[in-house]
Order: sequence, then C-alpha cells, then structure tokens
Amino acid sequence: MKFGFIIDNRKCIGCHACTVACKAEHLVSLGVNRTWVKYVEKGEFPNTRRLFSVMRCNHCDDAPCVEICPVSALFTRSDGIVDFDNRRCISCKACTQACPYDAIYIDPIDHTAAKCNYCTHRVDIGLEPACVIVCPEHAIIAGDIDNPETEISKLLSRETVSVRKPEKGTNPKLFYIDGDKISLDPTETSQREDYMWSSQSRGVGKFAKFADEKGALSALNKSENSEDDRGKARRVYDAPSKGIMWGWEVSAYILTKAISAGA
Repeated sequence: MKFGFIIDNRKCIGCHACTVACKAEHLVSLGVNRTWVKYVEKGEFPNTRRLFSVMRCNHCDDAPCVEICPVSALFTRSDGIVDFDNRRCISCKACTQACPYDAIYIDPIDHTAAKCNYCTHRVDIGLEPACVIVCPEHAIIAGDIDNPETEISKLLSRETVSVRKPEKGTNPKLFYIDGDKISLDPTETSQREDYMWSSQSRGVGKFAKFADEKGALSALNKSENSEDDRGKARRVYDAPSKGIMWGWEVSAYILTKAISAGA
C-alpha cells in the first residue's frame, strides 16, 4: 500500500476550499498553511488567463526531511505517508531547509515543524483527507497508488501527469494533471514579497519584525517594475514568504551535533 495525491489542474477553480478545510481539520495557526492554492496569471490584457495549482507536502518516497531530522520527528509510515510527531520536534528547522517544495513551516504558536500529514487520523479509520471531501470539483484525488482498482491508480495509468522538481530525486507521490511548468516551477515566475489577499501586519518567518519596511519597499518596487512585467507570467497568489529559515543557528547545531557524535 502506498498513498498518494493527484491534483487535476483542469478542474481546480481556485476556491481555497481545501485550504480552509485543512486549517479547520488541524486547527492550523493563522499566517501558515499546510495546503494552499497558487495563482499564476499569463498573457497581457485582455488576453489573460489565470492558472490554479494546489501546493502541499509531496509525501516523497525518499523524503529529505525525514533523512535530515535528528530526532525522527518526521518519519515515513508503512503506507507511504510522511508523518510527523511534534512532541519530538526540537525546532532546529533543518527539515524546512531540506524540503525542496517549501511544504514545511514552523508553527508560530508552539514553534515546532508542521506540514500536511495526509489526514492520517482520518485515513486510519477509512476516511479520505478533509481536502478531498470538500473539493467541489473533485480536483483532488487521494488513494492507494499500488492498488490498480483505485481511482488514483487508474488516472495515473490513463493520464499524463507531472511532478514538481523531479531532478531532486525525491520520488514525490503528489502528481499533477495538466501541470504546466509555469505553475509547478517557482523559478518560472518572479518571487514577490506580497500577494493579493495576503497582506500581513506581521509576517510568520524569521524576519517578520521587518514587515513594515518590506511593505514600503514592495510598494516602491511594484511601481517601478510594473512596465517591465507586462506580458510575463506572474505569480499573483502564493503562500506568504516564511523568511530565511536556515541561518547560523542550524549550521551551528548540526556542527556541534556531529562533533558530539564523534564525526
């Protein structure tokens, strides 16, 4: 048994029902998300198009977050779900740096790592993840990809699918139907400091205290670069930047840990 997700970009309408359901199911803190919908706009007015892609943990077969976690707070279950135990987490932030999909955040309340865990409490009693249940377009499909009789397995055999950052060799189990490069590759669109509907008086990352200065700088850059961005693909909604999570503290921790282990 190996659980996975398919996101059908042909059906997603960007309604954020999955985001809200996830936050309600897991009591996710304000300012952070376990799953979110990324918006990308292409073209130039009036010939424009908006694309939607659901982003979350990819539940990789070779999850780098599991490998780097020094206390086994992140682990892979026998059914392929990458789960976590926040009681073991020491907030070293190594997993946030190791994850190539920016899917792990540090909870602003308890200061431990958190991410999508495939609603394991629901799966264990035979229910589907909350995001799957609420999606009005059935754009999120979950199930056992090893079982040829499941809907997800049949879709994988019938449709052309894409994954994010295949070059990382993590073997992700989050697949996209009609997932174009502009939506899945963050380097195809410029990084912005803020997005529509995502302004915050205080951020959620390491440099949140500089939010006011960043906001003023963002407004200045927006006015200066508006002409240069015409016609280019634009990332208009994404998860707010977490700031730089990998600093001298983590490097020092890993170094001292290695020394104490006799490396």
